[in-house]
Amino acid sequence: MKKIKLHLNYAGYCTAKASHAVKTDPKTEIKFRALFGVIKHPEFGLILFDTGYTRKFYDVTNRFPNKIYALLTKVYIEEKDEIKSQLIENGYSPLDVKHVIISHFHGDHIAGLTDFPNAKFYCSKIAWEQVKKIPSFWGFRRGILKKLIPSDFETKVQFFEEINHTFQDDILGHTVNIFEDNSILAFNVPGHARGQIGIKIKTEKNTYLLIADTCWDKRAFEKGMLPNPIVKLFFDSWQDYLESITKISKYHKKNPDDIILPTHCHDSCKDFVSSKMTFNDL
Repeated sequence: MKKIKLHLNYAGYCTAKASHAVKTDPKTEIKFRALFGVIKHPEFGLILFDTGYTRKFYDVTNRFPNKIYALLTKVYIEEKDEIKSQLIENGYSPLDVKHVIISHFHGDHIAGLTDFPNAKFYCSKIAWEQVKKIPSFWGFRRGILKKLIPSDFETKVQFFEEINHTFQDDILGHTVNIFEDNSILAFNVPGHARGQIGIKIKTEKNTYLLIADTCWDKRAFEKGMLPNPIVKLFFDSWQDYLESITKISKYHKKNPDDIILPTHCHDSCKDFVSSKMTFNDL
């Protein structure tokens, strides 16, 4: 794989019960932090993996029915924590971001899309088809807030299914070589959301799998400890979820030194996040 540089941090968080992530955990509230990645590519510049929350979440959920989303999911985000602000604080401009890879279309992963007008978007066509078909009035039931999506999205999107440079990984399955140089490889991990993808990247120090919401806690793929069954109400497909967990578990057993980061698992991510974008730490 072509080596690139990586920065990871959080852009806001929501709260939920620990028992939702792992059913045997207590019912105390925990933070589900919204992880994002900034990839520095020698040819393609700054590339984002997801965008975390922004204050736009508050704007699009201030009226019913989307307000139900906000009432069920308490979100906390300040201006300084948005990716746009973090880039500026570290000497970059949102205009420097030329590519945004979208794992799936839930609000905590796409709230910042409109902050990057120079960016081309990459996502699963399956995921986008669901977004297009679902009525705005009912989108919140699937975690989809259509007003967070740029109006010119379809003119700037590249679907993974239409990228010709692919191969079959013995564990991850169908894998897309996004930039045709082996720097960022996308693979399917549906279940939590339709068409959800993760990415595999290699830096000078480590190999990383950013697996979005394939699971909410690393104990799912390490020990088979699953979330409370109540979350099935919000998942796209429980069967796909179980198959994706099995895939990541197999990968972990075969590649124990590779670093696997679920977006909301703070135990997994805490040693890798930083407010300083040095691009030398990971």
